[in-house]
Parts: sequence; C-alpha cells; structure tokens
Amino acid sequence: MADFSGYVAADALDDGPFCLLSAVDHRCHKRLLSDVLDHDPTHEDSRALLGRLKTALEARDVTRLGITTNGSALSPTPLAEVLSGVPHQLCQCHVVKAIVKAVLGAVASARKRLAAQHPQLPRGRPRTPAAKRAARKKKRWDQKSAAVDTHRHLFVKHYWSKRDRKTFGSITRGCPQLQQ
Repeated sequence: MADFSGYVAADALDDGPFCLLSAVDHRCHKRLLSDVLDHDPTHEDSRALLGRLKTALEARDVTRLGITTNGSALSPTPLAEVLSGVPHQLCQCHVVKAIVKAVLGAVASARKRLAAQHPQLPRGRPRTPAAKRAARKKKRWDQKSAAVDTHRHLFVKHYWSKRDRKTFGSITRGCPQLQQ
C-alpha cells in the first residue's frame, strides 16, 4: 500500500458458475482485494467488498482519489453507500464498447429494414419491360444491403481515409437513416 495511487478499479468477472469481485489499484495494476463467489454477485456482495476496501484504506491512512467501474447495475448503490464522496467514473473501454454495440445494432436494423423494402419478384425470367426494371431495382437493393453489411465497420471507425469517405457516401446514398 506504500505506493498506492489513490485510484481504485472495481469489477466483477463471471466465469461459468463462479464470479470474481476484485478491487485493483488503477494506476499500478496491483490487486487490493478480491472475493470468489459461487453465485451471481448481489448488492450485498459488492457492499461487503467495498466495505472491506474502505476499512483497509482507512487503516493505512490512504487517500481515495477516485474509483472506476464498468457501469454495471451492481455499482452505483453500494458505491454511494460505502464510498460516498469518492469521485466515481465509468471505464472508457466499457463505454466505447456499449456505443459500438449500439451503433452496429442500429446499422443491422437499418439493413433489415432495407431488405424488407426489396421488391418481391415472381419466379422465372423477367419478360416484360416492367418486370426487367423491377429485377434491376431488386439487384441494386441487394447490392446496397450487401455493401452495408460488408462495410459496417465504417459506421464505428474513428479516422477515415478518402477511400473510406467515398465508400461510406456510396453505401449510404439514398438512405438517410444510415447517414446520421
């Protein structure tokens, strides 16, 4: 504890039937406390771990500067009760992961909506000019759906090259729900 930075990272790791609750020095990456549970963690389990952490830090007269969690539902209530006054922040990795998951989910639902709008064609080779136009339109829609699926990484990419911008513009042209 002599080199404790003052910043704690608390997390729960599920591994099959077991769960590991841990508190780690956020800057030095040294484990401070941990509990192995044979059930899903509850507020009481989290409260007990944080209480032991508070007692250990107070016994060594160490200043608590902040605590970082993954943003699970287990964190806010026990943190407010046990470590009130200590600044709390969410882990950037978990926030970015949630944003990427939400964006890719929105892209997938938009792609499904596009697929539902494709014209339904009768069986066989198109004979009339109207049927040929409908077949060409369906082929364009199918290509656009495939392109959105192939290039879905562009919706969450941070830095784009000129080629990426051009590709993104071409796959979202005519689809305002994808351009936002």
